[in-house]
Amino acid sequence: MNLSPVVHYQRRPLPGNHSIERVFDAVRGAMVGVDVRVHVCRYPSRGVGKRIANMLAAARAQGEINHITGDVHYLALLLPKDRTVLTIHDCRSMIRLGGARRRIFQWLWLRIPVGRAGLVTVVSEQTRQEVLRYTGCPESKIRVVANPVSSALRPMPRPFCSERPTILQVGAADNKNLTRVAEALAGISCTLRIIGRIAPEAEAALKKSGIDYSSCAEVSDEPLTEEFAAADMVVFCSTYEGFGMPIVEANAVGRPVVTSDREPMRSVAGGAACLVDPCDAASIRAGVLRVIEDASYREALIRTGYENARRFSADAVAAAYLAAYNELAQKSRLAVALKARGEPSHVR
Repeated sequence: MNLSPVVHYQRRPLPGNHSIERVFDAVRGAMVGVDVRVHVCRYPSRGVGKRIANMLAAARAQGEINHITGDVHYLALLLPKDRTVLTIHDCRSMIRLGGARRRIFQWLWLRIPVGRAGLVTVVSEQTRQEVLRYTGCPESKIRVVANPVSSALRPMPRPFCSERPTILQVGAADNKNLTRVAEALAGISCTLRIIGRIAPEAEAALKKSGIDYSSCAEVSDEPLTEEFAAADMVVFCSTYEGFGMPIVEANAVGRPVVTSDREPMRSVAGGAACLVDPCDAASIRAGVLRVIEDASYREALIRTGYENARRFSADAVAAAYLAAYNELAQKSRLAVALKARGEPSHVR
């Protein structure tokens, strides 16, 4: 079906938060022959006035299909339901917030936007279950579409430095579990490379551990690829994720991964990672040491990782989104045709 145009609505990202933008850059790169336009919100999502301004601008920029790519769910309030796709990456704020703030978030960020969207896509089965639990929307309204791995991340073999490996951690927010990772690495000869702004508590834990570490607050696509290429292994022992992109990125480059034995990380890893208990520093430590000391296990993880990364190709993910757009466009066009003939529409 010819779609003209599709508009991708994107947030105005805060420093260090570009993961959603990287995901949809890869998606658009694989949508050959499709007229996809990008509308970036003028303002970050802070304050009522700026959010209203973002909503009004979004209404003026709409296309045949409107796709809210994440983190600005409220834009759905002024977009036509029958032509709007909403992507939800996670529901972490429902865990992080409490009391009245949690209830406000649930209504303004989940229930109302989901109700105002024709289709909802989520990046994992875990997020699908959370959206169903927090919004009560029909299961038929939700599609699971995974995140794609960038084509820039390709096999980059390098000899593993078992004497002093460089361990990469992507992300330093509280759910990334950096404090416990620091505890787990104490006494291990290694260099920890951290991508993200380190909070004071994590900084204190890193200094207490005595390990050698360095950090970079923010990187774009090309430097991030270089960070993976320079690492010997990746540690991603998060306590909560909507997806877990660094797992697949490490797989694609050919770096062994230690990650959390919980969803969605377990499913995303697909057997291509060493699974540990993220709440137990001793378990994280044992996983890291196994990767460092067991060469045959390490090589098996790398081989399986290459296979796992193929599941998340940009082509496959773009095709899934196009299928959602076409489904919504077909229903919308049918509803318009029925209305023009004066017939009642039963399109859902």
